Amino acid sequence: MNTKVFSIFFLFILGAALAASAELPYGGWIQIPVLSLIWWRLNPQTPNSIKKQFSLGLVFGLAYFVVGLWWLYISLHDVGGMNAALACMGVLLLSAYVALYFSLATLAITLFKKNRLSGLFLASSWVLAEFLRGYIFTGFPWMGFAETQVSGPFFPLAPYLGGLGCTFFTVFASWQILQLKKYFSSSALSLVAISIITILASQWSFTKPIGTPLKVELIQGNFSQSLIFKPEGIVQQILFYQNAITQSKAELIIAPETAFPWPENQLPSSLMTSLKNFSNSNDSNLLFGLIGRESSPEHNREFSNRALGLSPQSPPYIYDKNHLVPFGEFIPPGFHWFVNAFSVPLSDFSRGGIDQANFKILRTNQDPIYAAITICYEDVFGGELAGRLRNSSEPTNLLINLTNLAWFGDSQAPTQQLRLSQLRSKETGLPALRATNTGITAVLGPDGKVLNTLPEFTQASLSAQVQAYSGKTPYVLWGNLPILGISCLLLLWGLIRHRRF
Repeated sequence: MNTKVFSIFFLFILGAALAASAELPYGGWIQIPVLSLIWWRLNPQTPNSIKKQFSLGLVFGLAYFVVGLWWLYISLHDVGGMNAALACMGVLLLSAYVALYFSLATLAITLFKKNRLSGLFLASSWVLAEFLRGYIFTGFPWMGFAETQVSGPFFPLAPYLGGLGCTFFTVFASWQILQLKKYFSSSALSLVAISIITILASQWSFTKPIGTPLKVELIQGNFSQSLIFKPEGIVQQILFYQNAITQSKAELIIAPETAFPWPENQLPSSLMTSLKNFSNSNDSNLLFGLIGRESSPEHNREFSNRALGLSPQSPPYIYDKNHLVPFGEFIPPGFHWFVNAFSVPLSDFSRGGIDQANFKILRTNQDPIYAAITICYEDVFGGELAGRLRNSSEPTNLLINLTNLAWFGDSQAPTQQLRLSQLRSKETGLPALRATNTGITAVLGPDGKVLNTLPEFTQASLSAQVQAYSGKTPYVLWGNLPILGISCLLLLWGLIRHRRF
């Protein structure tokens, strides 16, 4: 096997190992030495050309995302009925697209190869690439290094610099480990310095508990996605959630995304009447997902992915999903042929506003609690959530996410999204409730730790007491601006030094 073929094969294996390690206990720690090996293969004694560096970066990135995102095949083929070859091609093309950002970031290795500060420039490049990956074409920042730091050393930095800050330090630390042999003193000092920074960061908290714990119940229906599209499945789902809600004694009762999988205006009038009567008579706050009907459709999009809230003696609360999933919730121009390959109905939803109000949870003889709502995919975007909290005219004491991951079967997708929710809690310093159809239904603390969960693929309810918090972390106040500013300045400095020498 010649050197070129060996490098390609070895980088592919390392990329796959990097993705697989994210699912292991202490995955955030394991990924750092694996990244060091990847930088070693991308940083040979003989400098790579820009073209070769880009190609090798694409190899490792492609392996990383194919292993990390393979579960999309389940939604395309097993649930959607798409041809197996076309479904494989869909997963491969998406993986190749997001791997391009990894490839671009690795160019810093070649560009700044002779600079002893190249680790800072590589980390900065990675931050900018990840930011763009979460922004261009509505963004797809899934499977970044940041969420794996939930079980890694740099998680305490999330309230200060967010997920992108965790990414910066992960890449920088892995580079410094590689450089220990060549520049032992400076690399060791750098590793000690970032360890001290991380330890110090963990000493402060920016939010504090308020009021008494809230009694909550999260309902997990465990309905298969194929059943949801059938009339008998729709009826079963509506009856199950109606009964589960009206039998609960909690102050806050939550059912998942599209718990009632039918347009709001076509649901039985007796259903909404009974739920509202239950809320009023039991002083219970209800939150559940359904298909919203728009009064003034945007671009002829009549429906929305909606969370509807009912509080005692109050008008209904409405939250319409803002960040929609391409192909799943809106169809990009020119791609109707792709969606037509599915054998299940997909929607072209209307988009909710970015400045929607928090859900006001009313309590007897106590101040209300305000919850920021996200639906499924929206909790991937930490910067957007921080912006909502920062600009809200109301306080935010709790995060609530309604999700249906039945599309992805028995895969690692639910654990991946759970880690993203943990990262959002750590960034904001707020507890979180996750109500899901098939899992993982969970209660998270303000430090991102999992407090309670339900087993996946079980029909059950999770009862818990949740302490609300108040306050704002530096990340909520400043968003991604500090880490993006630092990264841009470092890269600008690096480019100036590169041209000078």
